[in-house]
Amino acid sequence: MMKRNQCFRSLARHIGEQIVLASYSAAVEWNEINPRPLNYFSIGAMGLASSHALGLALGRPDKRVVVLDGDGSLLMNLGSLVTIAAAAPRNLVHFVCQNGIYEANGGHPIPNPKVDFAAMARSAGYAHCHEFSELASFEQQVGHVLGQDGPVFATLHVERSQPLTYDYTDLYAAARRKALRAALHESPRPRPSS
Repeated sequence: MMKRNQCFRSLARHIGEQIVLASYSAAVEWNEINPRPLNYFSIGAMGLASSHALGLALGRPDKRVVVLDGDGSLLMNLGSLVTIAAAAPRNLVHFVCQNGIYEANGGHPIPNPKVDFAAMARSAGYAHCHEFSELASFEQQVGHVLGQDGPVFATLHVERSQPLTYDYTDLYAAARRKALRAALHESPRPRPSS
């Protein structure tokens, strides 16, 4: 088993101008590891990180969109797997941190901690699906996963973490949303082909 923050540190070394969309506990840890304007935090809408990411991926096909989801969150919106696969955004990479609990809601177990999310994504029609439970393997493959044409799905089998402090004032800050809008506006879009 891996630690989520170790996975995120490895991932951060490969993140440049990609949009990173993180939910709940993933948002807290990602913000500590890699604070940046192109982070989008999906908090207060459990399960909708993948849907928000799909909208960003379709709206900005010129930018890679990376989702850092949780197993409890994804269970709230499993239908998004089918919707994402049908839309087939080549620029979307969907990571799910699977620790078997609803971490943001007190650590209650999810209904089936052994659920195979990668198999669900594969069956839904994602172009590529991966699973990682060893950090060395993830560190070796993360660049490859990020570079594949999507939609790409990867389950990160991680340990339960220590309770996190959710600073909602910071995560919801208007300045953070303003910085994201500015970064998206400044990023060049491809010109339509004529």
